[in-house]
Amino acid sequence: MTIILYSHVMDQNELACFSFSYLNGVGPCTFKKLVDRFGSPYKAYMASGEKLTHAISVKHTELFALFRKNFEVQKELKKLEQKHIRYIAATSSDYPSSLTNISDPPIGLFCKGNTSLFASSGIRLAVVGTRKPSNYGQRMTKLLVGDLAKIGVVIVSGMALGIDTVAHDTALAANGKTIAVLGCGVDIVYPYSNKKLYERILENNGLIVSEFPPGLTVLPGLFVARNRIVSGLSYGTIVIEGSNHSGSLITASYAAEQGKEIFAVPGQVGMECSEAPNILLKQGAHPVTCTQDVTDALGLRYNQRKKKVEPPSLSPTEKSIYALLESAPSTLDELLTHSLLSVPDLSITVSQMELQGIIEKNQEGRWQIV
Repeated sequence: MTIILYSHVMDQNELACFSFSYLNGVGPCTFKKLVDRFGSPYKAYMASGEKLTHAISVKHTELFALFRKNFEVQKELKKLEQKHIRYIAATSSDYPSSLTNISDPPIGLFCKGNTSLFASSGIRLAVVGTRKPSNYGQRMTKLLVGDLAKIGVVIVSGMALGIDTVAHDTALAANGKTIAVLGCGVDIVYPYSNKKLYERILENNGLIVSEFPPGLTVLPGLFVARNRIVSGLSYGTIVIEGSNHSGSLITASYAAEQGKEIFAVPGQVGMECSEAPNILLKQGAHPVTCTQDVTDALGLRYNQRKKKVEPPSLSPTEKSIYALLESAPSTLDELLTHSLLSVPDLSITVSQMELQGIIEKNQEGRWQIV
């Protein structure tokens, strides 16, 4: 049987992968074991109960049989079309080649948005870090991601609060592309406070992806599984702040296991948020203090931007705003958070700097230096 989804004809193996993606108890490792034993996803899916018990437990065989009896492929595919979700099976030619080489590649990927970002010709870099970044961590993220996005690097992250959010935001502000890998279904916004970011990623030709089926909410362990895809999709991983128990280190360990490059932004000794990058630096990660540290390691062409000369007549307040905008374009709320000015003082200062032609709003509604 074949089915057409988004002008793509899904063959028997792709449909089997699709079905396996909904089956609780069969993850990538068990799936690989079944495929190795039976020869293909379709043959594994159609195997008799007796044969299955030689590969998986009796309990899982019984659950599998019950699942096959009740799972309606056509109905679930129809739901995907209604939600504008595309499924890419591990056996599909559109499946990201960078994931085929990891130890436990996803059975398939549920995608919303621009799947051409999976193209092998594009450079993808993961940017990860703490959910509670310091001002320094945010500035470094904006600096690195802003520069990398402008030269065409696709930024991959997990849409979590903190560094992930800053990375996605900065890539979009630089008119770049970004991929968000979720630890839940792609139709679920998590955290919900990132709803606008979720929408902006899709509106700006980005991509949201998950190995988990639509409707699956956040569960313990799913974020750890998600991290291997973040690193697996990328040519390298940049770690910007995190504790010694953070998900950032988990992502970096996956990257190391996958043979990917690991970069770390040095942090202040004694700060909890500096533990992860400083540990990685001791283990041999590339130290990153500027964008060129990353581009040189990856062999990318990058002309270091010339720093704009600060106008000589700025007041102390204007100088503080100018310094913040040198890292990356920012919203009024972001300037309010980092400048420590009151709302009236900030509004007056920004208006005056705009009238003087020093700053302007970009297409994203963010303030930037002219």
